[in-house]
Amino acid sequence: MQKPWLFFALAVTIMWGLWGALTAMLLKDDISSTIIYAIWAFTMIIPCLVALKLVGWKLETDKRSVVLGCTIGLLGSGGQMLLFHAVDTGPAYLIFPIVSLSPLITIVLSYLLLKERTGKLGTAGIVLALVTLPLFEYSEGDSASMQGLVWFVLALAVMAAWGLQAYFMKLSNNHMSAESIFFYMTITALMLIPVAYFMTDKQLLNSFDFSEVPSIAAVQILNSIGALCLVYAFRYGKAMVVSPLTNAGAPLISSVLSIILLGIIPGDLKILGIALAVIAAILLAIEPEESNHKV
Repeated sequence: MQKPWLFFALAVTIMWGLWGALTAMLLKDDISSTIIYAIWAFTMIIPCLVALKLVGWKLETDKRSVVLGCTIGLLGSGGQMLLFHAVDTGPAYLIFPIVSLSPLITIVLSYLLLKERTGKLGTAGIVLALVTLPLFEYSEGDSASMQGLVWFVLALAVMAAWGLQAYFMKLSNNHMSAESIFFYMTITALMLIPVAYFMTDKQLLNSFDFSEVPSIAAVQILNSIGALCLVYAFRYGKAMVVSPLTNAGAPLISSVLSIILLGIIPGDLKILGIALAVIAAILLAIEPEESNHKV
């Protein structure tokens, strides 16, 4: 395979895109997002065990690997926790566009610290992907409260956390196996379940129908498998290309599936976002492999 990073990046967009569309179909107001987080954390175990088995259960346990792996996991899962609170206190239609710009941080750090470069086609694809991201997340008419700046600070924190996570994911792949990285991502996700519990509205927790766990888990495992594919994508590809491609590609898939499955007619901005995302993905995919080397 000439471009293994592209294979895994496309797998991420498909898994996360399908996950996003199905989540929109199945999500109910009486199910707390923190409960969904806990179920998602447990689904991480399955791809983690599969990945470790493929490498003969070899796990890097040196101090550097543990610190890097847990840093990646805490940035990802911790960012998710902050996002829950941000959406509860502020307007989602402003929060998500801010969070979706996390690849900017990844690109800057990869350029400055990892010395990554790309050609003209790759650069054009990155720019288009970054322009596309807020278009997918924008929606008018959100009724969330806009009082205070807490939600704004939290949104910036999530953006920073996920941007840093992608950078450290690429950095770590230069020093440890992708399977070990995902193992520590799984462990930290499970460690934060008690935090999710204390964040959960007890009324929603008491009224939760546990018979819905299998259907929720079946959707959430798509997210988990996508996360593993993301680690592999960063192993073989450049962070400054993988990050914007997956962050723009997944909403593209979700939008298309939502149109098909839910009969949703997207607004003009989302239609523009779909078109730009397709062009960005094509540009990133056809960028000559020779340009993917560090200079």
